[in-house]
Amino acid sequence: MFKCGALSSFTMAAILLAASNASQAQAPELQQRFEKKVQEYEAGDKVTVPPRGAILFAGDSQFYRWNTIHEDLPGYTLINRGIDSFQLPDLLRYFDRLVLPYKPRLIVLHVGGNDVHNGRTSAQVLADLQAFVARVRDTLPGVHVVYSSITPGPGRWDEAPQRVVTNRAIREYIATQPDLAFVDLWEAMLTPAGQPREDLWVSDRVHPNHAGYLIRVQLTLPHLGPKG
Repeated sequence: MFKCGALSSFTMAAILLAASNASQAQAPELQQRFEKKVQEYEAGDKVTVPPRGAILFAGDSQFYRWNTIHEDLPGYTLINRGIDSFQLPDLLRYFDRLVLPYKPRLIVLHVGGNDVHNGRTSAQVLADLQAFVARVRDTLPGVHVVYSSITPGPGRWDEAPQRVVTNRAIREYIATQPDLAFVDLWEAMLTPAGQPREDLWVSDRVHPNHAGYLIRVQLTLPHLGPKG
């Protein structure tokens, strides 16, 4: 059972396993794909100028593949800028192009799972999140950030110890910050026995299906503020 609140039984296992996985340098092909997608977003913004003061969803494939986001969150002005395979360093690298131009009223993040999958430690992930928050505070003062936790996809259940430790580190940091909020998807996607629910994922068992996204909707809605 890997619950977020039960760290003591496997914290050392997570640290040792993370230490054994050297951080993998991203292939040039992946960076080229990121750049191409950012350029596509920028080109689309020239055709249809996005509204200022929207809610910006930024992060990895769990947002990129959320094709029903507008139907699932009706009445909200949303901009979705997820990119498949993104990690926090990528979000920082593209901050001036994926975040800053939109002048959002709120930022919702889902990122960190690929970082863990590629061997980055909880300390590294937390440091990058703190760097992102610092950029927001410096360039978009008063904008709050909602961080949705790393999820317990059964296809990556072997990474559960590292994922729980990382979620805990981020949650504890966010609890000390007045302009941040933490959405705990991990616990909501487990069975009473502490195993990942198999009914919430597409065939790869990593990415959520619509039922999985609706859990995200239920938990995120209280943080979005008024519609419009």
